[in-house]
Amino acid sequence: MKRLATALLLSLLVSGCCALRQIAPSVTDSTRVEVRTETKFIHDTAWVELPAIVERIATPDTTSTLENTYAKSEATVTAGILRHSLETKPAKVPVEVKTQIVYRDSLVYKDRIETRTVEVERELTAWQKAKMKLGVAFLIILCIALLYLFLYIYNLFNLKRL
Repeated sequence: MKRLATALLLSLLVSGCCALRQIAPSVTDSTRVEVRTETKFIHDTAWVELPAIVERIATPDTTSTLENTYAKSEATVTAGILRHSLETKPAKVPVEVKTQIVYRDSLVYKDRIETRTVEVERELTAWQKAKMKLGVAFLIILCIALLYLFLYIYNLFNLKRL
């Protein structure tokens, strides 16, 4: 009988009991930022305006005339003196320009995981409540102990009949 009591006490200690705990809803947040940078070079044409420049010189020499898209030069001799004039034409000159454009884009990813305890409308049965409170291992040990006790009492009555 001492062995039976020791076995029952040991099974109670091993299986353990605890109060039922409610788990509060848990929320997990995670944020991830992804930054993308893209650089492009664009070839463009800028127009540079040339300033109008006028120069004159007088020397004893022959006559000449020069002209291009940007300037005009005339030289004349009057009374043994060469008069020379140089005029630049007001013009816009195309100049190729390389422009750098940087595109920056950032994406924000937010993940939110929420866990909730949902109440079930149906009540638990007595067997389900007992299993939750006592635990499956303790119930198995309890059944074995009851079977052992039943067989012990059965053998006692059979021994008295003989």
